[in-house]
Amino acid sequence: MNAEGLESFRDFVDSRSSALLKTAVLLCGGDRHAGEDLLQNALVKAAGRWDRIDEPEAYVRQALYRQQVSRWRLKWPRREVSVAEPPEPPGSGEPGADTAAAELRLVLRQALSRLTERQRTVLVLRYFEDLPEADVARLLGCSVGTVRSTTHRSLARLRGLAPELAALGPAEAERFDAHDYSPVEVRP
Repeated sequence: MNAEGLESFRDFVDSRSSALLKTAVLLCGGDRHAGEDLLQNALVKAAGRWDRIDEPEAYVRQALYRQQVSRWRLKWPRREVSVAEPPEPPGSGEPGADTAAAELRLVLRQALSRLTERQRTVLVLRYFEDLPEADVARLLGCSVGTVRSTTHRSLARLRGLAPELAALGPAEAERFDAHDYSPVEVRP
């Protein structure tokens, strides 16, 4: 990579890594470390082809999705590590944060982490990335019908895991705007 390409790659990473990390963390079920690894691998792939990439963000997002699909297709999935205590004590969050909204976000993250990787990936692509079913099917290498049925089953399971989310009205649901999502590590 030449000096100009290196500078444009650094600019891209500086400007877009935060948004890309949010997607990666969601794809990994709220596990920030796994999300960082996923993003780092995608950026390494992009760096090797940087001079030939027309749309860098689309390329990196595609790499994230494909790596996640490869992870869930592994014959021997990685084991999660459970911990007895949360990593930070209660009340150590941002001052002035709405406690009820924070609790609901935690419930949502915990419920997402309990979905299968395939279910979580489909929901992230459909609702966080706001991709149409056809694009999700193309990215995951499956049919539109599979995306629809997986979405339906995933939402049903999510509602079962976190019934308090189903009771949210439109005003409360707006508080969960994907762009305000701040990733934290959550393990069941």
